Amino acid sequence: MHICCALKKHDYSNFSLIILEYCSPEKCLIREKHYWDIFNPEYNIAQDPGAPMAGRKHSEESKIIMSDAKKGTTHSNETKKKISDSMIGNTNSKNQSKAIEVFDKDNNQTTNYDSINEAARALNINKSVIKMYFLHNQKKPYKGKYTFKKNSLND
Repeated sequence: MHICCALKKHDYSNFSLIILEYCSPEKCLIREKHYWDIFNPEYNIAQDPGAPMAGRKHSEESKIIMSDAKKGTTHSNETKKKISDSMIGNTNSKNQSKAIEVFDKDNNQTTNYDSINEAARALNINKSVIKMYFLHNQKKPYKGKYTFKKNSLND
């Protein structure tokens, strides 16, 4: 919102977009932090690119606004179908763990985990990364290293 207000106040023509560096996706957060440290940008309020809300909390007023905005929100039929398809055979999705198999291309090693959360902790990545991998039916190794496969017990 800070930059939106600035754009309206000072006009779009007074801003520009400059690409400082091209880098691979896995290095983006590192490079963003590097440039943040150098330039200390006025409109980038997230001091830590890996944790944009670190050290900040939503006000009670903001929480109410966000809650009200979400009320009555519906998903598209395509999204509903994806959610439904992912739940097939899952009788209690909130409490049921999904065992997965992780192949580490660098070490040529496969490891089985009892849940996505367990795998995420072991690999030091966010569990949403693995969930999105499955949701988008990705085949390409994550960060060029890990491939995830639902354990045959989950199918």
